Amino acid sequence: MSASIIKAEYEILIFSIRGRKVMIDYDLAVLYEVPTKALKQQVNRNLSRFPDDFMFILNLTEKEELVTNCDRLRRLQHSSVNPMAFTEQGVAMLSTVLRSEKAIIINIEIMRAFARYRAILRENEELRRNIKTLDEKLSEAIKFLLERIDELHQGSHSPIKPVGFKYKKT
Repeated sequence: MSASIIKAEYEILIFSIRGRKVMIDYDLAVLYEVPTKALKQQVNRNLSRFPDDFMFILNLTEKEELVTNCDRLRRLQHSSVNPMAFTEQGVAMLSTVLRSEKAIIINIEIMRAFARYRAILRENEELRRNIKTLDEKLSEAIKFLLERIDELHQGSHSPIKPVGFKYKKT
């Protein structure tokens, strides 16, 4: 992954883990332009600022799933330390412990990315509801048509006359 990430791509750095929208320490370290080790050290020195709803450490299964689904995180596969996952509030708290101008600027962009991500999720939910409504209407229309076709078939039960040449035996 390159050291500079285009602002519009911040949303792809947001994952859904344990039902929460989070960013992984590796991605945040790249954004803040600090080594992942330094970021983790600062977090560990200030653990009281990072309760469970701000930051949590991935378990082995979550780590393996993350590495499997995201090629850019392949480096984490052989790491003996599991990644940290930061919620939106945890990312905001990171800027206070990193204390650099770069951290503040990047933090503002990340907060905007979380806001755009929430907006996209809301739009998807509205789209899902619209599709469901259309699906119900289509189902009703198809059901109506099938009933009419059945009625047509039931009304034509008269015997069918054979077509073709008839040969009479004498």
